[in-house]
Amino acid sequence: MTPTRKKRLTIVGIVVLSVGAAAAVALSALQDNLMFFVSPSDLYAQTLPDERQLRLGGLVVEGSVSRDPESMEVSFAVTDGAHSIPVTYVGLLPTLFREGQGVIAHGRIDNGVFQAREVLARHDETYMPNEVARALEAAGTPHQVTMPTTRSNASSDY
Repeated sequence: MTPTRKKRLTIVGIVVLSVGAAAAVALSALQDNLMFFVSPSDLYAQTLPDERQLRLGGLVVEGSVSRDPESMEVSFAVTDGAHSIPVTYVGLLPTLFREGQGVIAHGRIDNGVFQAREVLARHDETYMPNEVARALEAAGTPHQVTMPTTRSNASSDY
């Protein structure tokens, strides 16, 4: 092997090792920041590590919201129609948060209770996140969209 070929082979080897190391570091960082979407039925069916960050989606159970008057802690349950998971959250809830509405909570599971660090609520009566709609459908309770009624143009006075 000539010295020029050895030099080229060494450079190619260093480039391949550098790209591989950069890809490994990027994948490791990405894996730590990934949040998987789960429904209450998914959490009920499997045990996940406590430190795993998740996105829990479903509907807020009617009558389950309770607020601690001395702190900003809120407890409620999220359901997909088949199973319910208790959720605790400390902070201000979105203005559109209410019972019977779709939510997605970011956080982790701790001893059977979902500890949310962020709660997102749907923005109007027709919106449902795709993951939540699919989870509700899989649990046998598909999301029913109720469209607001509009008045007829014939009876309106402009």
